[in-house]
Amino acid sequence: MLPPPRFCIISSTRLPFQIHPRPPIFSSMSSSKSETVPPILSLALPSDTGRVLSIQSHTVQGYVGNKSAVFPLQLLGYDVDPINSVQFSNHTGKCISLMPGYPSFKGQVLNGQQLWELIEGLEANNLLFYTHLLTGYIGSVSFLNTILEVVKKLRTINPKLTYVCDPVMGDEGKLYVPPDLVAVYREKVVPVASMLTPNQFEAEQLTGCRIVSESDGREACNKLHAAGPSKVVITSINIGGGLLLIGSDKREKGQSPQQFRIAIPKIPAYFTGTGDLMTALLLGWSNKYPDNLVKAAELAVSSLQVGASMFHADPSH
Repeated sequence: MLPPPRFCIISSTRLPFQIHPRPPIFSSMSSSKSETVPPILSLALPSDTGRVLSIQSHTVQGYVGNKSAVFPLQLLGYDVDPINSVQFSNHTGKCISLMPGYPSFKGQVLNGQQLWELIEGLEANNLLFYTHLLTGYIGSVSFLNTILEVVKKLRTINPKLTYVCDPVMGDEGKLYVPPDLVAVYREKVVPVASMLTPNQFEAEQLTGCRIVSESDGREACNKLHAAGPSKVVITSINIGGGLLLIGSDKREKGQSPQQFRIAIPKIPAYFTGTGDLMTALLLGWSNKYPDNLVKAAELAVSSLQVGASMFHADPSH
């Protein structure tokens, strides 16, 4: 009697996941010499879409950082390995909607040496091949400098690595990271990023220019292109009471970028983790539509709006 088939989950253009039989990755028990694990076991698992190393925050309660990013990327067919830059009991800032804020939080902060130890562990087991690196909240200069070493290491293994950087520094005119991080982002991180997803305040910090109009946002994108990344999405700009996303895709050096705007309907509530989710969705959809950042951004915004609208209508979800 034949044994049951082995199965794996692979991405599908129609459904988030589909199950198909997969050939065994281990040889027959009768051949002891060939009973070895493949050099990169996780490459035998899903997916054909890509493998993402996601380095950002984590909270036990609530959805920010990796809690916002990992599951949506998995739904889009990616294999995601999270490293938590911090692990806190709950979010440290404002709370969602009209619920009361949290008076305190507890947890741990990963330092640069501990991050590098994790990278060394992955490398020792030939598990360091990634198609994408995603970074979000980073709380110290030493950790951010280690991120730069991680980028170098990953690109020695896969020169085509796409680095998607959400330069989480602050919002609404206020920094919530040490001021020293701004210069490191501007001078070292932006030049090695493939895609950059700042909000309005972060784009101002990185370019040194005020953004008070749509044209200011487009010019900020041009300045960021000149520093390095080929794709720039300013995820939210408040102008005249309205909310805009400004995107810019520079496919070839010496050519003008393709720029666009998306008007985002405002929801009368305060949400945490939306920037983290937005960047994850931009990574996911832009990889599926590498030559159409407009479509990728539209899909990302629509996904975010549906989720936020559902929560606002019924916060118990």
